[in-house]
Amino acid sequence: MKQPLAVQVLICGAGAAGLTLAIDLARRGISLRLIEKAPQPFHGSRGKGLQPRTLEVFEDIGILERICAIADAYPPERRYHDDGRHTDAEVIQHQAPTPAEPYQQPLMLPQFLTEQLLRERLLELGQQPQWGCELLGFEQDADGVSVRLAGKNGEETLRVGWLVGADGGRSLVRHELGIGFPGKTLGVRAVVADVQVSGLSRDYWHRFGDGDMTRQISLCPLAGTDQLQIQGPIPLEGEIDLSADGLTALVAQRTGRDDIHVHAVSWASAYTMHARLADQYRVGRVFLVGDAAHIHPPTGGQGLNTSVQDAYNLGWKLAAVIHGAPQSLLDTYEEERRPIAASMLGLATHLLEAQKRGDIRRGRDVQQLDIGYPQSTLALQQPSRTLGVAAGDRAPDAPIRSASGHRSRLFNLFQGPHWTLLGHGLERSAVRPRPGLRIHSVGPRGDVLDDQGHWQQAYAPALGDWLLIRPDGYIGAIINHNAVEALENYLQQVGLGAATAGNGEETQATG
Repeated sequence: MKQPLAVQVLICGAGAAGLTLAIDLARRGISLRLIEKAPQPFHGSRGKGLQPRTLEVFEDIGILERICAIADAYPPERRYHDDGRHTDAEVIQHQAPTPAEPYQQPLMLPQFLTEQLLRERLLELGQQPQWGCELLGFEQDADGVSVRLAGKNGEETLRVGWLVGADGGRSLVRHELGIGFPGKTLGVRAVVADVQVSGLSRDYWHRFGDGDMTRQISLCPLAGTDQLQIQGPIPLEGEIDLSADGLTALVAQRTGRDDIHVHAVSWASAYTMHARLADQYRVGRVFLVGDAAHIHPPTGGQGLNTSVQDAYNLGWKLAAVIHGAPQSLLDTYEEERRPIAASMLGLATHLLEAQKRGDIRRGRDVQQLDIGYPQSTLALQQPSRTLGVAAGDRAPDAPIRSASGHRSRLFNLFQGPHWTLLGHGLERSAVRPRPGLRIHSVGPRGDVLDDQGHWQQAYAPALGDWLLIRPDGYIGAIINHNAVEALENYLQQVGLGAATAGNGEETQATG
């Protein structure tokens, strides 16, 4: 006789991807356990760039205000030249927020602080990582996964419904599944270190030796700390001294200056850059997210952001299936996220080549606001349209007003673990309410008023359109009111088919 399920989901790995997934599942009432082989939280800066789309994700899961309280905008670059001059330039071209894109600028925050804030949010939801707990192996069948763990109290065997490997580039979960991890080593080895330094201003991202891989080195202030992050290429072979004295000597060698001193090192690492992508993201009841599924160079600040969005894509789908949605919904996780990772690998590798030449430029392509899933099985559009947003696109924000006069935003309507259905000039009663779906009517006689015209500008909806917004903020379907049967079929497909007469979600346009 099989063991009863200890939890519905076991997440292996408590980095940014594992924490994001745990938060998303916990707020949906899914029982879970989050384990981490390391004895304590990671304390390095590593993935320090937070892109605008990730800020939108963090707003939805409830940590954006905390992020903004300690994060900073990217500092300007100060590039030092061999003739003693320096030139200053913005790393990111400044763009003002718009009604559709409220977070235009990426923020900088050391990874360990981002993960700290994610842990705080997870604790508020009644969960926390179990440190020093290692996955030894697992076996799955049609009904669940049997896993073997080793922790402080010895070994244990338990039965879970689903297993998620968020266990990094050397993923045991991926290895045990036998999933290939093709790609290449990029011929670059680098040092990264979080240090206390004297001799440089904290107002700039200092760059020396651009265009020469034997001399490049940069020192960037880390928001929320009194430290700077050192980054620079190093020889492919040989030991590297990561002590304060060793890093001081490296900086002096690369900069030609003897007034820059490293006084303390809180974390340091030497690593070789790779670009690799897992052949599969799922085998049965086991999934890969984050670095377990893809690794690429840090150029462009894509790694942590892509990992967070893997988890954000998987979370609502896994919860929906646990609550009774068809298991075919889980096929869309790999279908949607693997092509995105392939694109990110190409972008990060391209930016690495530009960095070698000393002419790296970060444009809109790193912000991840244009990522969408128009080719997804979950993108439904009837009839086809050429104006405005399309099914699979990111759902834009817009200022709105409720019928009672309350000012709000579309993102306020979307925030939370539910689906949102917006009807342009339609009665909410045309679609029967059901748990997990919030229905709003946009128009002069609706509960949502577009009194500034931003909804119309961003979405360009036709009168009589239904727009269905997924829990992860993408447009699932755009369906004319004459095709309401197609809408009902879609809702059935994603686990929202059980219409009820009176127990649907609250539908007022509140903030």
